[in-house]
Amino acid sequence: MSYIPPYKQALCTALILGSFSLTTAAQNEQRQAAFSLEQQGKYAEAEAVWRTLSKAYPTNPEPYAHLGLLEARQEHFGDAVSFYRKALKLNPQMQGLRLNLGLALFKDGEYQQAIEIFDPLLKAEPASSPEAQKLRILVGMAHYGLGQYPAAIPYLQQASANDEQNLPLLLNLAHSCLLSKQFPCVLDAFHKLVAANAESAEADMLVGEALDEMSDTNGALRELRAAAAINPKLPNVHFGIGYLLWTQGQYTESAKEFEAEIANDSGHVQAALYLADAKIQMNQMNEALPLLEDLVKINPNSTMEHLDLGIVYADADRKEDALREFQTAAKLAPDNVNAHWRLARLYRSMGKAAESQAEFDKAGKLNKAADDGLLKVMSRIPAKDTVKSNPTESITK
Repeated sequence: MSYIPPYKQALCTALILGSFSLTTAAQNEQRQAAFSLEQQGKYAEAEAVWRTLSKAYPTNPEPYAHLGLLEARQEHFGDAVSFYRKALKLNPQMQGLRLNLGLALFKDGEYQQAIEIFDPLLKAEPASSPEAQKLRILVGMAHYGLGQYPAAIPYLQQASANDEQNLPLLLNLAHSCLLSKQFPCVLDAFHKLVAANAESAEADMLVGEALDEMSDTNGALRELRAAAAINPKLPNVHFGIGYLLWTQGQYTESAKEFEAEIANDSGHVQAALYLADAKIQMNQMNEALPLLEDLVKINPNSTMEHLDLGIVYADADRKEDALREFQTAAKLAPDNVNAHWRLARLYRSMGKAAESQAEFDKAGKLNKAADDGLLKVMSRIPAKDTVKSNPTESITK
């Protein structure tokens, strides 16, 4: 090994240190320029600087983290996720990085992946911290987005308990409860909305749906009408009122509600269908006909539409048209008793005795099957005098 004089060693060291200082100074200058551009909202220019830094210093996670932030601000969430993952791989402990990744996944609709990020973060937070509250809402809404309503409820309940004035949060909780068929939970959320002095058409509609599911038709009508009074343009509110009236045989009033829904939404197929049926029930066949002829073109796989159209054709003595519609209805829903019964009557009016009898037989068998099923359910209910004196006995055995 050749001898290097001390003065030459000192010179080499000075050159190396000087080069490092220049590199660090240049890097810091670029970083500050990128920060300044970010703050000014000049995302394209800031991105160009951070990309340059990411290539010059490929082991530094900071440029990738900022590139992710810039993409997220421009709502390019898929690209943001990619950059955040690169930064996380280089430094798993980088402050705020996992939360930003979870938020980008959440906003990109990748709810399951977002939950996998948020859950450990929530467990690591003190339960009373603002960050924990934010994470509860995010986890709850991610489950909500996946249609996992029972899983969403505990998170949304706890979050709403900590923020009772957050009306959108209470509404999402009520909706999750409704879709999970946890009706007392819906009512509890509704009472909290009322306590917050909220005049919310959405809340009235949700509790109306819950009461309907609980077979409280009058209560459901009351709440839906309250919702319509607050916001007559609320989607489906007039349809809901109309449907409940229709189930009670109040066809004139139900028709008005269906017409109001169609006035709000001309493409509301269900409202048009039930309006047509209400017209049939009121013997207004000529008004029902054009509605049904349009509906079978829009939605050709609906049994009710074909069945109702067949009824209108049969009333107008258009037997072949009625036959086609009843046959279609029976094909779409082979267990529909009414379709076979209507077919049987139509065949009889056309002098086709064998076909008529075959359809009457099908209808009879379907009715018998339904009756047998009901008897089987009833047979499982013990008579009063056979119930054990100790009601916990069968549970504890």
